[in-house]
Amino acid sequence: MDKFESGDFQSLLEIMRRLRMPGGCPWDAEQTLDSLRRYILEESHELVEAIDGGEARDICEECGDVLLQVVFVAQIASELGLFDIGDVCRAICGKLITRHPHVFGDVMVKDAVDVSRNWELIKAGERKSRDVDSSAMAGIPRGLPSLLRALRISERASKKGFDWERGDIASVKDKVLEELAEFRTEVERRDISAMKEEFGDLLFALTNMARHLDIDPESALQSANTKFANRFRDMESQAAAHGVEMEDLSLDELEVMWRTAKEEK
Repeated sequence: MDKFESGDFQSLLEIMRRLRMPGGCPWDAEQTLDSLRRYILEESHELVEAIDGGEARDICEECGDVLLQVVFVAQIASELGLFDIGDVCRAICGKLITRHPHVFGDVMVKDAVDVSRNWELIKAGERKSRDVDSSAMAGIPRGLPSLLRALRISERASKKGFDWERGDIASVKDKVLEELAEFRTEVERRDISAMKEEFGDLLFALTNMARHLDIDPESALQSANTKFANRFRDMESQAAAHGVEMEDLSLDELEVMWRTAKEEK
């Protein structure tokens, strides 16, 4: 165990290799690239939650859990003869250098907007050189949370010039109101399929508005989720304090409890 005590990156690689070896851990040994998908997603979300919590110790721990998933994937890939952790490191180093010509080359940029635009142009060039999908929409994972994916799609479209003028919030607001009106029309018609489509269009328009206002829509909705959950917990506490079940109360009584919760939260 002494050789692992340094706790450096090489120790992590050796521990992972040992876990996968005969005589190692049965659970680790039976994992596959496919079986790790759920853990990669879970650990990524836990890291984001830790960042939201702001506790350095929690963030550090969750960074380790995410790093473990990368090392795990690389170890399995190495056993399959696909690539190893060295290839992973070389690939990301090369990518960072290539996509930062304003740092490692002689390209001049004015601000972060220029950097972002160059980044997308370079990515598009890389896709084209590999004879893969060169669309601006390529490379946006379908597995992203829907609001985040909508944000990434609209960002890509904007970089191609398909967007309202920066600062023209009135036009973006008009689009939101237009989509809201179309949604309300389908609600009145009770066409389930059309309602779903128009609701999606409304969410996409709201995501665009958030982008123009420099609001992260995913973070905003998560905050709203947390706020609602906390207020609902307060309502449950109020009901328990009065010895009643919430489901036995009228909507008017619940509304009074909600207002009280809002004042306290």
